[in-house]
Amino acid sequence: MTEYGDRYLVGNQREQVSRFRARVMLAVPLAAILFQVYVPRFLEFLGYLELPLLVTIYFALMRRSQIGGLFIGAFIGLAQDSLSIKQPLGMFGIVKTLVGYFAASVGLRIDVEHSVIRFLLTFFFYFFHQFLYWVLARGLLGRQIPFEIQLTLVLGLLNAVVGVTLFHFLDKLREPA
Repeated sequence: MTEYGDRYLVGNQREQVSRFRARVMLAVPLAAILFQVYVPRFLEFLGYLELPLLVTIYFALMRRSQIGGLFIGAFIGLAQDSLSIKQPLGMFGIVKTLVGYFAASVGLRIDVEHSVIRFLLTFFFYFFHQFLYWVLARGLLGRQIPFEIQLTLVLGLLNAVVGVTLFHFLDKLREPA
């Protein structure tokens, strides 16, 4: 690779792994899930934000552990499933588990501290999340739900912008190395 391209690759992953306090690892996903479940009841336009997904992506990218990404995604997805009224138990669990795994895999390979990379990854994983949910709903549940690509792309951009802002805030909650 060139010198320019090498800057975005992770050198020594053990030095790059972010550490968080246990209360942060519990409070932030719980707050995101409660936001997702209760706030859209009062402000419907905020229902388009997928905060549990953004938190899953962030923690998986920063921890850089595929097993950790699996557990983070499974925990957040199943907790979101258990609190939502309309969703069958396990759908978000499966989808967010896969997103957590793939986000951690990407976090192992590239430097995810740059805002542009975070924006692109958040956009990609939002689209991946929505597409995978659509595939599973059709395949496992037999639901004929439409997959609106244009709406998904616009909402992906919205979630990516919010995600970069949220990631900047969550960076301040990391433990010093």
